[in-house]
Amino acid sequence: MLLALVLGTLSPASCRGPSEAPAPAARTRPIPMDVHSHSQPNRVRVTHVALDLDLDLQARRAAGAVELDLERLDLQAPLVLDAMALEIQGVSGPEGEPREWELGPADTRLGSPLTIRLRPADRRVRIAYRTTGGAQAMQWLAPEQTAGGRRPFLFTQGQSILTRSWIPLQDTPGVRVTYAAEIRAPEGLTPVMSAEQLGRGADGAWRFAMQLPIPSYLIALACGELEFRAISERCGVWAEPSVVDGAAREFEDTEKMVRAAESLFGPYRWGRYDLIILPPAFPFGGMENPRLTFATPTVLAGDKSLVALVAHELAHSWSGNLVTNATWSDFWLNEGFTVYLEQRIMERIYGVERARMEKQLALQELEQELKDLQPRDQVLHVDLRGRHPDEGFSGIPYEKGALFLRRLEEVFGRKTFDRFLERYFDAHAFQSITTAEFEDYLRRELFADASDLAAQVDVRRWLYEPGLPADAPRPRSAELERVDAQVARWTAGEPAGALDSSGWVTQQWLRFLNGLPESLDPARMAELDRAFRFTESGNSEILAKWLELSIRHGYRAADERLEAFLMNVGRRKFLKPLYTELAKSEAGKRRALEIYARARPRYHSVSTGTIDKILGWES
Repeated sequence: MLLALVLGTLSPASCRGPSEAPAPAARTRPIPMDVHSHSQPNRVRVTHVALDLDLDLQARRAAGAVELDLERLDLQAPLVLDAMALEIQGVSGPEGEPREWELGPADTRLGSPLTIRLRPADRRVRIAYRTTGGAQAMQWLAPEQTAGGRRPFLFTQGQSILTRSWIPLQDTPGVRVTYAAEIRAPEGLTPVMSAEQLGRGADGAWRFAMQLPIPSYLIALACGELEFRAISERCGVWAEPSVVDGAAREFEDTEKMVRAAESLFGPYRWGRYDLIILPPAFPFGGMENPRLTFATPTVLAGDKSLVALVAHELAHSWSGNLVTNATWSDFWLNEGFTVYLEQRIMERIYGVERARMEKQLALQELEQELKDLQPRDQVLHVDLRGRHPDEGFSGIPYEKGALFLRRLEEVFGRKTFDRFLERYFDAHAFQSITTAEFEDYLRRELFADASDLAAQVDVRRWLYEPGLPADAPRPRSAELERVDAQVARWTAGEPAGALDSSGWVTQQWLRFLNGLPESLDPARMAELDRAFRFTESGNSEILAKWLELSIRHGYRAADERLEAFLMNVGRRKFLKPLYTELAKSEAGKRRALEIYARARPRYHSVSTGTIDKILGWES
């Protein structure tokens, strides 16, 4: 049942679902070398993280300590951690005695190695530290950047290698840890985390516990003026007061999604599934932090047309959180599986045709993206040596990965493939695995007893070669074909107001906009705008696509809305194509830089890292 906390908001603190599993027994297995981490977990491995932090939202820093429990595999080896832009104040052993430590040179991508000399009996160390302005994971927002405009806000975003900028730890997906936290925040603000929420103690600290081992990038924190609304016994929504009721209505099907996913892929093992709607600066659509998905307000369309994001983040509870990529070169194991599971959930809840529309649109976007990607970045098992892992974050791990799994489903049949998936999740639960381990399991558990079917799938081609194989599934949607017919009518000279767009959902409008001819001029854009009011759209997906077209075709009537959008929305998915389009002309780039100079402080480092390169901001 739900508990009422001191501040009067409802919290899901002790509501534990019947399918929540106890923490699995720790197993020592070799961890693949991670080129994006300084740590040496095959010598000394962190198993548990205990945070004790004070949040200062005015000074924009967190200060306190972290205790790390250790597994000593090599008693002669030091503990090596990842740290980025942290002020380390001291390190002590289990009895409080100081330990020798050294913070190595900083790498621009990876931060610094924090090396701690251990004594033979040490199984725990305590690191006193505080964050600095260089904590790229932490987004501190002024009150005017929130929905309510009254109080400041903080959220963290750890994926891929940013958790090290607010916690010194082994920041690699190959190391899984349990964690606990005591968080103190200013009065009137409520912290929440990707963990079981244990409530607020008499000392004013909010307490959290994650008893299931997770990779470091899933340790997440948010703090602001928050309220909670229950959707079901195990699902609910956190958001600012002015947003929370609308968000609860938008996501009222969440419990149905959880049940559908369980019926397809096995039990949900994390207890609760809640969401928090963050301010618009959040750089992603969603982040699958266990027990508490972080989500952008740009998915609140009012008609549930963008709730595929919830299905996607929920699906990560199996692919990504339960079974994790061991290195960032294996990222497709998280995202390709998740897109496939998301599409199956959407089909179960909203029907086959809705799923077909989303698959066809995704394929169209992937094929467009492939035109601009270098061959090395078109490979599922991407080589990221000497590169930041975010450089591998494209549509390839998501959509090409999902197409590979759909091809397996086509060949082996849905029932057989579903049984394989459930066995796969059970066999690798709470583990981080590589592409090679998946390939070995696939050949052993699916291919071995059906060699004639296995011969129809060129696994090496899918995993290790660029482009899309010729046998990639190509979905067709009757509803999108209906849209194409209206595009053809308008292109042939039919007035926009005469087109039949009755009952269209977001996916159909996106198909319409994507299908418009390249020969548009401002007058034709104005005709469309008068008929369909695109510039005034409250649907962020439709608006972002329209603004991109407006830049490309010189439709200046949308300039004011474009500037407002860029100033207030921090989602990288929308920012990247808009700034890219602006940067194609000298005048557009000047305008982009003028807007960006004002907007940049509002964006998360994940977004600025991308836009800086597009606009040449460093120079």
